[in-house]
Amino acid sequence: FLAGKHKKSVSSSSDSVDQVAAKIDFPCLYPIKIIGKMGNNFQAEVVEAIERHTCRIAEDMISIQASRKKNYLSITVTITATGEDQLCRIFLDLDKIKNVKMVI
Repeated sequence: FLAGKHKKSVSSSSDSVDQVAAKIDFPCLYPIKIIGKMGNNFQAEVVEAIERHTCRIAEDMISIQASRKKNYLSITVTITATGEDQLCRIFLDLDKIKNVKMVI
C-alpha cells in the first residue's frame, strides 16, 4: 500500500525479477505515521480524521515526537486496519489537513 501523492514507477527488463507487492492480511495492527507543522489542534485533527474510519483509538496506541526545534510533530497512530479501502479513506482524510506534510 503506497501512501502519499508520489508514486514511483518501476521499469522492467528481461533480466529483472518480477516484483510483487506485499500482501497485507486484514485485520491487522497497522501503524500510520503523520508528520506535520506543529499547531494548536494538529494532534486532535489527526486523531479525529483517523477515528472517522476506526473505533476510538486508545492513548497507548498513539506516539508523539516533537522535532528538535519544536516546529514539527510526528504522530504515529496504530490502528486495527480492516482493509485497503479503509486505509485509502484515512490517507485521503489526512491529506486534507492543512498542516500535514507527510503520511507514511
